[in-house]
Amino acid sequence: MTSDYRTPGLSPKARTADLLPRLSLEEKVGLMFHTVIESGANGTLVETAGALSKSPTSTVVLDKRMNHFNVHGLGTPREAARWANALQSLAMQTEHAIPVTISTDPRHAFTENAGASFAARGFSQWPEPLGLAALDDADILEHARIARAEYLAVGIRMALHPQVDIASDPRWGRQFQTFGADAERTTRAMLTYLRGFQGEELGPTSVACVTKHFPGAGPQRDGEDAHFPYGREQVYPGGRFDLHLAPFRAAIAAGTAGLMPYYGMPVGLELDGEPVEEVGFAFNHRIVTRLLRDSLGFDGVVVTDWELIHDNVAQGQVLPAKAWGVEHLSPAERMLKVLDAGCDQFGGEECTDLLLDLVRTGRVPVERIDVSASRLLELKFRLGLFDDPFVDEDAAAEILGSAAHEEAGFRAQASSVTVLEDDGLLPLEPRTGRRVYVEGMSERSAEAWGTVVPRPEDADVAIVRLPAPYDPRDDLLFESLFHQGSLDYRPGLVSRLRSLAATTPLIVDANLERPAILTPLIEFAQTVVGTCGVSDDALVAALSGRIPPRGRLPFEIPRSMAAVERSPEDVPNSTVDPLFPAGYRLEGPAR
Repeated sequence: MTSDYRTPGLSPKARTADLLPRLSLEEKVGLMFHTVIESGANGTLVETAGALSKSPTSTVVLDKRMNHFNVHGLGTPREAARWANALQSLAMQTEHAIPVTISTDPRHAFTENAGASFAARGFSQWPEPLGLAALDDADILEHARIARAEYLAVGIRMALHPQVDIASDPRWGRQFQTFGADAERTTRAMLTYLRGFQGEELGPTSVACVTKHFPGAGPQRDGEDAHFPYGREQVYPGGRFDLHLAPFRAAIAAGTAGLMPYYGMPVGLELDGEPVEEVGFAFNHRIVTRLLRDSLGFDGVVVTDWELIHDNVAQGQVLPAKAWGVEHLSPAERMLKVLDAGCDQFGGEECTDLLLDLVRTGRVPVERIDVSASRLLELKFRLGLFDDPFVDEDAAAEILGSAAHEEAGFRAQASSVTVLEDDGLLPLEPRTGRRVYVEGMSERSAEAWGTVVPRPEDADVAIVRLPAPYDPRDDLLFESLFHQGSLDYRPGLVSRLRSLAATTPLIVDANLERPAILTPLIEFAQTVVGTCGVSDDALVAALSGRIPPRGRLPFEIPRSMAAVERSPEDVPNSTVDPLFPAGYRLEGPAR
C-alpha cells in the first residue's frame, strides 16, 4: 500500500507522518490557532467581522490557513449543516485541503453565556451539567449519546467539554457546568460522559472531548472567576491539589482527546517540595510539561483557554488578556511562554503572523511547531475528517431536536428536580377549581395545576421560581454573564416571600447554578426544591408527580455566607453545619 495521507486504509499516525513534511510553515502554524467563528443568515459564511469573531471567514481559512473553530451562533439545524458544509468547501481550496475541526462549548441546556455556554436552539434541551450530576449515570450516558448524534449531524466534531473542575468554593460562578463538589461523583460522571461522546475509542463517529480545566479550576480565591483580573489567583489553603487533579488523571486514562488548562495562576503551591511558578496554568511549564506530559503521560492535544495573548475587545467593552502572572510580557513573549509550557493551540487567537515571525527569526524552532502540528493532524485523521468532512442537511433537520430527543431531555429535566423540603404539598396534582399564583414562570405552564390568579391572597397555593442570587457586575466584557459574589437572597425579597407564605401555602423553586443560602426560605416555605436547568413545563411535570423528581444535591447547601467565607477554597463540602449535605434529597411520598 502506498504511504500517502490520502489513503484511508493507513493508520492515522502513518497518514500524519506522510502529510506533515508536505505542509508549508504557514499551514503548520495555522493548525495551532483555534478561535471563534459565527455562521451567517441561511447557513452562509460570514465575510465580515462578527459579534465576537474578529475576521471574515475567508481571511482566517484561506489567508491564515486556520482550520479549528469554536462556533457560536448557529441557525436552524438545516442552516447549521449548510454552514458547516460551506466552511469545509472553503477549506478544500487550500493547498492540502486540510478539513476544519468545528468545536463548541456546551449548547444543550439553558444558560446563554458567550464566554462559557449556549442555550439550546434547535438542539434538544437538557439540564445543565450540575443538573445531570443530580441524576444517575444512565441519564448522563443518554444525554451524551444524544448530544453526540446532534453534534455529528451538523458537523461539530469537538466538544470543548466536559468541565470536571471540583466545585469546592460555593461562590464560584462557573460551577453550573461542573458535576458538582464531590470528586468521586465527578470522576464517575466524566467517564460516562466521555464514553457517550467519544465511544470506546476515537473514530469517524466520535466527537472528540477537550476535558477542562486542567489541573482543576475550582479553588479560586474568594470564589472569584479567573476570566477577570480580580479572580486570577488559585489557592490551596487546605492542601487539596491532588483532589482537584483526580478527575483529570481518570480522563487521561480513559482517552480524552484533549485537555484545556484554566486561566488561574497558582499561589503558594508546591509540588514535590518545589514551588510552582505563579503564572497562569497555560504558561506553566511545571504544570503542562512536567506534570501533564511527563508524569501523567498525556500525549493528546492541549488547547489553551481563550485570549491569553491579546486583550479581547467587543461590544464596546474590553476583557484584558488572561495573561495572569505575565501581564508585563509582550504578546510575542507570552506566546513563547505558552509554547515552552507545552501547549499545542492558542485558544481565541488568530495572530498567525506573530508565530510565523517567531519561527522565521529563530526564536521558535520548526521542530517545536512540528510536535504540535503532528498531534493536531493525527486527531483530524482519527476523526475521519480527511475522508469525509461533509454532512447531510436533510439528516440534520431530522435528527436535531427530534421528538425522541426532546422527550429524553424533558424527562431528564423533570427527574433532576431535587426536593429539599415538603410539608405535604407534593405531589401537586392538577385539580379542578384550584387557584394558583405564580412568579418567575409562565402562566400557561401553571395552568396545568388549575386557574392562575393575579394575587396571592386569592390563591390556594403559590409557586415562585427564584433565580440564583448574585452581585450584578458589568464593567468588563462578559462580566454581566458570570454570576458571582454573595449567595444570599436580598432582604427585601425574603421579607416579601415571608409575607406571601403567611397568605397562602408557598412552593419555592431555587435555581442552584450556585449553592444559594436557603436558610431563611426554609423557615416559612412549605416546599422548597432545587433545580439547575429545568423548564417551566418540566417543573410542572415533576411537582405534579407525572415524572417523579429524583435529583440529589451535587454539592452541600451552606447555612450562611459567614460559613462559606470561613471555608477553605480548595476543600469541597466543607462549610460548618450545612443546611443540606451533598447528595441530599427528601425521601418520602413526593417521589
